[in-house]
Amino acid sequence: MIEKPEIVHTSDLATAFIHLSVPREKVMELMGPAVAEVLAAVQAQGIRPSGPWFTHHLKRPTHVFDMEVCVPVSKAFTTAGRVKAGKIAAVKVARAVYHGPYDGLGAAWGEFITWIEAEKLKTRTDLWECYTVGPNSTSDPDEYRTELNMPLAHA
Repeated sequence: MIEKPEIVHTSDLATAFIHLSVPREKVMELMGPAVAEVLAAVQAQGIRPSGPWFTHHLKRPTHVFDMEVCVPVSKAFTTAGRVKAGKIAAVKVARAVYHGPYDGLGAAWGEFITWIEAEKLKTRTDLWECYTVGPNSTSDPDEYRTELNMPLAHA
């Protein structure tokens, strides 16, 4: 289900994002339009995405997802309407890559969190999912790749 997790150091990442606070059952309905809106705002400023889009969850999802739908940007973005300029600061994370359709992400996170607990790692309350291979690159959901990231707390 997931590749062997690892600990990595990330770099600062400039983003353009829309904040959403939505019930779990509405996420799939609202995610596509939010991504499209962020991409359109980025492109309107002549900026190219510097990588795949991702969701930054400000706290672990429950029945409500409090998250930012983000696109990494190659140069400074100026806030435009609902789309804000942001930054994910460099941090040490536990990371795993999940292979498969999005409906398996819950189980993948469960497997990943079990590994984190077994390793006795201390994590922050936020997390992010980076959609490295998805519907824009393949029609086969079994080929989707989602990077799972849990920032580690300072010891």
